Amino acid sequence: MSRPFAHLPSPILAVALTGIIGMGPLHPVAAAAVPDRSSPPAAGDELRGRRVYQAHCGWCHSIDANGFGPSHRGLFGRRSGGAPGYRYSAALKATETVWSAATLDVWLKNPPAMIAGTTMTVRLPAPQDRADVIAYLRKATEGARP
Repeated sequence: MSRPFAHLPSPILAVALTGIIGMGPLHPVAAAAVPDRSSPPAAGDELRGRRVYQAHCGWCHSIDANGFGPSHRGLFGRRSGGAPGYRYSAALKATETVWSAATLDVWLKNPPAMIAGTTMTVRLPAPQDRADVIAYLRKATEGARP
């Protein structure tokens, strides 16, 4: 029987497949190669958060202007589906979620798991990335629109 990935060491194969199809390690030896993301993150770093935001969120969102996604100015304490002038999915408009560090952490980890039917599909699986983006958003979105 042919083994198409036999040339790859098990940890490399498991990490590659984990990233590609979202499965856990396929071989017990590979478990050590998969990073542990279950431990709580250190405090968020707003400078690093800005870089993560620009790389992952900035394609659709900005702080002050609606784009493909809603603006984030005034995000903390706002009800989901509540950014002025943005057309939300019915799913997001129907929820009673109020954005806080805790709700954003769950949202950024897996938006469709939190609110089924959302159009947002970008995920930040790493707890530290989420903590950093939340720290950046907390600082960058304070106050009224300029």
